[in-house]
Amino acid sequence: MLKSNSMRQETLDIVIKLQALFEDRWAFLSTAESCTGGLISHYITSVAGSSAYFSGGIVSYSEDMKKKVLGMSPDTIAKHGVVSKETAREMAERALEISGSDYSVSSTGNLGPDVLEEKEKGLVYIAASGNGKTISRELHLVGNRKANKEDAVFEALRLLIEFVEEEGS
Repeated sequence: MLKSNSMRQETLDIVIKLQALFEDRWAFLSTAESCTGGLISHYITSVAGSSAYFSGGIVSYSEDMKKKVLGMSPDTIAKHGVVSKETAREMAERALEISGSDYSVSSTGNLGPDVLEEKEKGLVYIAASGNGKTISRELHLVGNRKANKEDAVFEALRLLIEFVEEEGS
């Protein structure tokens, strides 16, 4: 059993699978995180050997950081908000451009406890990008803030693996 402050076993398993997948493809990964606050990057780097495939990550929690650091279009945020599939997709695409990695994954959303941008608690968008393609997924998480954050990380990593495996076939 894992301690409460450590990674869930299912998340550890998916990180190990991700590492093997990226090492097999000699590919590099970057992240652009908002609502997960760097937890995706933290979990990736919790497994020894991550430097073989992980380029790095950007935590752009505020709207201002999304614009200044990621170079996101103010129009995307103005039209769709920071909690949107459009923002998640652009975050992933900008992470690729900035890092020069082969793939990226992003997260943005409202983990709770309150409504944000008139969007309910638990609404999260994740995206994966690489090889000129970007996919996104909408999540409706139902736990508390901590559980929602953990679930968003797990789902983002799962989406990334699906994306990379599909690209490789």
